[in-house]
Amino acid sequence: MRLCGSELSEQELQAEIERLRAENEKLKNKGVRGLSLKVSEKGAVSLYGIGRFPVTLYKEQWAKILGMAREIEAFIHENDHLLKAKE
Repeated sequence: MRLCGSELSEQELQAEIERLRAENEKLKNKGVRGLSLKVSEKGAVSLYGIGRFPVTLYKEQWAKILGMAREIEAFIHENDHLLKAKE
C-alpha cells in the first residue's frame, strides 16, 4: 500500500476500510470479554473492563448491589426509553 505522495486506488481504499472495520469490531468485542475481578490493596473487590477505571467496592457493598439485581433490571427496563447505550 502506498501512503506517501501517491494516491491509493479505489480497491486499496476499500481493502483498508474493511481492515479497519474488522479491527474496530474486534476491539469492541474485546471489552465485553475483558471483564475481570481483583482484590484491591485495601481488601475491596475491583471490577475491571467496564470503563476506563475499575469499579471498586467492599464486599458488603457488592452484596447490596447483587441483592438488588432484579430491581436494577426492572428499573432499566422501565426507563429504557430514557437511557443511552454506550456503543
